[in-house]
Amino acid sequence: MSLNGSLTPAPGGTPALSWTSAEHTLLVQPWGADSVRVRAARHAVAHDLPGALLDGPERVAAQRVDHPDGSATLTVGALTVRLDAEGLLSFHRTGGGELLRERRGHFAWPGPRQFTPVDGHHHRLEQRFAAYEDERLYGLGQHTHGLLDHKHLVLDLVQRNGEVSIPFVLSSRGYGLLWNQPAVGRVEFAANGTRWVADAAEQLDYWVTTGEDPAALLAHYADATGHAPRLPAWALGLWQSKLRYRTQEELLSVVRAYHERGLPLSVVAVDYFHWRHQGDWSFDPADWPDPAAMVTELASLGVRPLLSVWPSVNALSENFAPMRERGLLVGTAQGQPFHHSFPDAGFGGRELPVAFYDPTEPRARAYVWERVRENYYALGFRTWWLDACEPEIFPEQHAHLRYAAGEGRAVANLYPLAHVRGFWEHTQAENARHPGDAAHGEATVSLVRSAWAGSQRYGAALWSGDIPATFAALGAQIRAGLSAGLSGIPWWTTDIGGFHGGDPGDPAYRELLVRWFQFAVFCPLLRMHGHREPRGAFSAGHSGGANELWSYGEEAYAILRAQLGLRHRLAAYLAAHLEEAADTGLPLLRPLFLGFPADPRAWEAEDSFLCGPDLLVAPVTRLGAREREVYLPAGADWTDAASGETHPGGTTVTAKAPLERVPVFVRAGADPVLDAVRGA
Repeated sequence: MSLNGSLTPAPGGTPALSWTSAEHTLLVQPWGADSVRVRAARHAVAHDLPGALLDGPERVAAQRVDHPDGSATLTVGALTVRLDAEGLLSFHRTGGGELLRERRGHFAWPGPRQFTPVDGHHHRLEQRFAAYEDERLYGLGQHTHGLLDHKHLVLDLVQRNGEVSIPFVLSSRGYGLLWNQPAVGRVEFAANGTRWVADAAEQLDYWVTTGEDPAALLAHYADATGHAPRLPAWALGLWQSKLRYRTQEELLSVVRAYHERGLPLSVVAVDYFHWRHQGDWSFDPADWPDPAAMVTELASLGVRPLLSVWPSVNALSENFAPMRERGLLVGTAQGQPFHHSFPDAGFGGRELPVAFYDPTEPRARAYVWERVRENYYALGFRTWWLDACEPEIFPEQHAHLRYAAGEGRAVANLYPLAHVRGFWEHTQAENARHPGDAAHGEATVSLVRSAWAGSQRYGAALWSGDIPATFAALGAQIRAGLSAGLSGIPWWTTDIGGFHGGDPGDPAYRELLVRWFQFAVFCPLLRMHGHREPRGAFSAGHSGGANELWSYGEEAYAILRAQLGLRHRLAAYLAAHLEEAADTGLPLLRPLFLGFPADPRAWEAEDSFLCGPDLLVAPVTRLGAREREVYLPAGADWTDAASGETHPGGTTVTAKAPLERVPVFVRAGADPVLDAVRGA
């Protein structure tokens, strides 16, 4: 970084910090309560590039002060930003200590911000910050590494099956940072510094916030990127799925069996390959002869269908040619729009090349919706399963891709956000035109496999992708769900029992399935899904073994049935705190520190969680375990829901965990919640 830069007047007279050098221009602006947005560009800062921040934040009080030493400060509520004479930024609590500061890569070069040209419009961007030895870092989407604290990790900023990139980090030092770049890249939380990298971008863009506690940071983040809507009440029930129900009659027979057994069911899934070709966005009448009649029967049983809609289009689809001709597919530098291969009907399991529609192009979103409206919505479908919405591109040659929003490396992470946006906006608009419809006035729910910052405002219900069917994976799911909530996504779920495999006849797997269900009872969505044994070869017509509650033997069935009853007794409590998530950004699924930030040990707990403010849940993640240690955070007393014994906070107890239940503790004084858990 050149030392020849200088402070410049703020644009438009608004209190801000601006600094210009031979290398770039820097702009720091108030952006919401206790928050600022930082942008830097080689020349003038642009104001119309894609990102997660909502446009036009409400005006907040801010004050700029220029100091005799050539530095300046900008104060926005509880946050004060200092720009020194050499162009380095540091972030402080107003009237207090340092939260975060930029750091040079070297005393001469590079500075904290680096621009390396990669083509005529884009640069490889680097932003460096100092590291703090005792800092813990949370959020950042959803990952499979099995850790809640991301300190000392390197994370790719790219969307993959099971790896959801949401570049928002919440620090134990009291700040939150959003890397407002949809570019492919990475973040490095090393011992000697933090570095954010965008492989190709037009300018650097990030947002910093602070507040009195972690909950305040999440509230600011929701205000900046959008609040989740209110989850409809029906979504709190059981979602039944497997890979896959092959026919309309098979699916209906499963729902009828739930009804006959007196098991409450809310949703059943129509999975992929209900179509003839990818990109048809319609039913194959050979297996689904009358979907409208199916929807009607499901409604009579109180069940809603969840319909799988993929973003992929192969050359056999009737939509491929018109979409290609109109420029509605993701393009490439070489002109051929194929980025993946996948089986299709009538080819004996062989894979065909597939393209993906481009949701960053509004015309493409409208085209897809017209097919969905005509072939699905008109038949009664209102809830969408947006599978494979990363999308899965093999190999990951993002520089080769061309979106309406820009070059692949610069905008690829926008894909899931733009995709769910299209379904949200079009479904909400269509519902508004049908005031007699049951969905009129309620939020559209889309089950998604990937997300980006801001996806929550479009009704995205994230699930954790195609994960292993192991106890280790179950343990990782606790951290994944907590991380998603700390990344602004309050609607989250997981494949109960894992996705890849699992033998319903194996006693060890039955125990895993039971323990997973007991965890999922306290998650925002409760969803049975997986590819169970026996599994056929991967092909257009493949399917797996049974995955209904009664598929795992009488002992497991009795436990699952009782746990489903617990879920229903907790419905009002869960609904109330999911409404809180919509209002404040505070998720239902919470790490202990979110409720007890003053307790240092609460920041260390990773294998238990709060469900709302009053329930502490300690899942069992080890085969054969019938007890486990549970840390009870200081600041409240806790009652063991099974024994009725009350323990003081700040202590560790050994709790019994027989197969029929996991340890659950209720905050002392929350008697209605305790009664619900105990079935009183």
